[in-house]
Amino acid sequence: MEKTRVAIIDLGTNTFNLLITEVENNSYRILVESKYPTKLGKGGIHKATITADAMERGIEALTNHLITISEYQVESIFCFATSAIRSATNGADFVRRVKHDLGLTIRVIPGDEEAQTIFDGVKQVIPIGQEPVLIMDIGGGSVEFIIASKDGVLWKESFNLGVARLLEQFSPSDPIRESEISVIEKHLHEKLVTLLDAVKMFPVKKLVGSSGSFDTLAAMIAKGKYPLLDLDKISSFQIELDELEEVHQLLLTLNCDGRRLIPGMDRDRVDNIVLASIMVQWVLKELKISELWQCSFALKEGAILQIINSEL
Repeated sequence: MEKTRVAIIDLGTNTFNLLITEVENNSYRILVESKYPTKLGKGGIHKATITADAMERGIEALTNHLITISEYQVESIFCFATSAIRSATNGADFVRRVKHDLGLTIRVIPGDEEAQTIFDGVKQVIPIGQEPVLIMDIGGGSVEFIIASKDGVLWKESFNLGVARLLEQFSPSDPIRESEISVIEKHLHEKLVTLLDAVKMFPVKKLVGSSGSFDTLAAMIAKGKYPLLDLDKISSFQIELDELEEVHQLLLTLNCDGRRLIPGMDRDRVDNIVLASIMVQWVLKELKISELWQCSFALKEGAILQIINSEL
């Protein structure tokens, strides 16, 4: 492949993420990354629909990304849609509108492919050896789990347990109550039976949290414990479990306004971070995880690798 510029747009449930790269031979260089909040699932994800307001937010986000793309002489744009569009009864309407209004072709990928692409992103920056590791990607609409070793993916599954979906389903108090946490944990236990079975088959001690909520949890820890560390300059960060527990307990005691003031908090995740933290703690405890890493690479970085390898 000659030197060419390629843009990836990951149309997530909460955020549309943009990655612009310069590809040459079998490698690529990241030129710019940006994200635009959409909350595409707000008000409709539990009814399997994208509301009219959410569609407008989606179009606005893509329009803004196209403005950025226009500044970089990009030759190819690849758009990938995940849970919110995949599971919405009017998801195809949004895809058609984007094609008509903006000229962009969106590929709606199944959960299984989403999990594989996330792994293809993570493996670029996290050393994965003979011992199986568990990769977890918390989205707004779905959560992907992948068990992998240096030999590749051993097991993977996508679950409709994203934080935007859970927020609409359970509508917890703010701050959340202990009784509500118990109900959510029971729900996770019921829905993640196949994950528990998979870990019996492929025991794991290490969890890699891919992008999204894990970036925010890592940022809150780093701001408090390592103020000179710039997470934007590194692609992975080891999260100490006791430090994560401190942040978790803090999140449980604060309301929305209080969470917004935590150093390192991503303002677009203020509503969803409590549910994400509950889910992470559930996984850590249920699976007896002893080591946790945050990884900033995810679906969009996996997609560019697949494009380079001509898998798409």
